[in-house]
Amino acid sequence: MMMIRKIAITALTALSLSGGAAVAAGDEGHIEDFAFSFEGPFGKYDQNQLQRGLKVYTEVCSGCHGMRYVSFRSLGEPGGLGYSEDEVRAYAEQFAVLDEDSNRQFYDPEAGEFRTPTPADNFPANFTQGAPDLSLMAKARAGFHGPYGTGLNQLFRGMGGAEYIASLLTGYTGEEKEEYGTVFYENHAFPGGWISMAPPLAGEDVDFDDGHSNSLHHEAMDVSAFLMWAAEPKMMARKHTFLLATLFMVVLSVLLYLTNKQLWAPHKDKLKKKDED
Repeated sequence: MMMIRKIAITALTALSLSGGAAVAAGDEGHIEDFAFSFEGPFGKYDQNQLQRGLKVYTEVCSGCHGMRYVSFRSLGEPGGLGYSEDEVRAYAEQFAVLDEDSNRQFYDPEAGEFRTPTPADNFPANFTQGAPDLSLMAKARAGFHGPYGTGLNQLFRGMGGAEYIASLLTGYTGEEKEEYGTVFYENHAFPGGWISMAPPLAGEDVDFDDGHSNSLHHEAMDVSAFLMWAAEPKMMARKHTFLLATLFMVVLSVLLYLTNKQLWAPHKDKLKKKDED
């Protein structure tokens, strides 16, 4: 009798856990598969798209979100946005950093002395709104689920962080609700379906110098690509190294095979003659 009760309890526990897992999986949100240029082993960043994404971040996102782990000078480094040193310096001068504080907060009259940053400084952090830092957001938010860093899904489509951000920015339905004095907005991509952040983009929020479309879809893709670069600025260099290493291993394997065949050929002939005798 005790054995039957234990089996029944175990079965009920397993069913409850599987049910909870199913509910949790249903609350993960729906992630769209956007076609980014940097996807796949041969993909690379679109420099014009990164520049447009920086403009969206500067004019819209930076009011609430910082990027404290990204340096200004990386904008001009190989694989970056292609800016000259003067352009990087001019862009950095739009901000103010706290001289004694490594957190580099936005201007606060009560915090201390501030100065104009140089290219060696990082983007300012922003703690005033309680919003998350965006430096590593594209890596922290994986849009495509599965074993992290393994499988063909991750090899050809990446971790999906850029897709998550783009899906979030375009996933608002327009529905709102208020709970305990906080307004929540329905969003298909956000886990749980409701998010406290109001829609940051509406389309036509910025004007691009290259005449590219500034619809909501394109603005979301551009800033998502830029945030992917912010999280993985050396992605192109790593892909290049990977391809060179793969090519080297293929050539080495062929050479080893041919060398092995050449070394053992005389011995094989002797064994063959011996067998014939």
